[in-house]
Amino acid sequence: MEHFFELLLHALIDTVPLLPWILVMYIIMQLLENQTTLKNSERLSGRLGPVVGAATGLIPQCGFSVMAAKFYEKKYITLGTLLAIFTSTSDEAFILLVSSGEGAVWVLPTVVIKMAVGIAVGYLADCLVKWLGKGQVCVEVPRIEENAPQTTHEIFMQRYLEEKEVEVVCSCGKNHGGNSKFGKYFLSPLLHTLQVAAFIFLVNFALTAVIHAVGEDAFASFMYENRFLQPFLSAAIGLIPNCASSVVLTETFLSGGIAFGSFVGGLCANAGMGFVILLKNTKKWKRNLLLILVCYLIAVSVGLICNLFPFTI
Repeated sequence: MEHFFELLLHALIDTVPLLPWILVMYIIMQLLENQTTLKNSERLSGRLGPVVGAATGLIPQCGFSVMAAKFYEKKYITLGTLLAIFTSTSDEAFILLVSSGEGAVWVLPTVVIKMAVGIAVGYLADCLVKWLGKGQVCVEVPRIEENAPQTTHEIFMQRYLEEKEVEVVCSCGKNHGGNSKFGKYFLSPLLHTLQVAAFIFLVNFALTAVIHAVGEDAFASFMYENRFLQPFLSAAIGLIPNCASSVVLTETFLSGGIAFGSFVGGLCANAGMGFVILLKNTKKWKRNLLLILVCYLIAVSVGLICNLFPFTI
């Protein structure tokens, strides 16, 4: 019992200092989500679509993957642009890396790798589609109606929830404190911060318990010997359409539970709610399952390749 309370205290000490930083990042995200409009969305349908898509996906908010899925369904973007956005999406990962302090040094290499993967996968997919003569290569320029959702937040809420009138203020689909600015820009980020903090606490507690049980040297040796099996599991975790997946991957990486390649690979499959949008189109279930499989294989491949190199900073 004494060890149990020690593990709880250790996990709590690792979690509490992150709260102010995570809250600030979530407030910034909420401002960004409610201010980012689709005035320049036609850039996603041009030749630079995969480049713009990969850069867009790096922004830590799930609204962009949802937007990409809806645009792909309407043939506003190519398959390559969709995959570029999906593979570059990282959900809460960058927020946690920056908030952790020492993890901030991994933001740049993660961004560079995911950006490169998104662009490469995007153009390769479009070339294959053009070569095979299947799917859309020429796309329509998005026509945003006057009363249509304009921001990524509005698109997420109206297109994901399929509601004519949006009465929620948060991307989780719940109303936290009404439509007031306080509820939208403080209460909602605060509740999300507490939710993520709970995930961080649980992951830290579990990892600390395992390391304490087997010993640090044995744990480190086991993880090193199995580093080429890690990407298969981390990619599967990344596919889970919930912020918990990115939290688990990031915290496990920061705690030394997985290698950097496994971490990046898992994030390449972290398209979040974008997959949920695609799966709603049950008529194209074969296409949807194929896209999920492709994203999984891309994530595993990235993880395996990166694990060939001992990344240290």
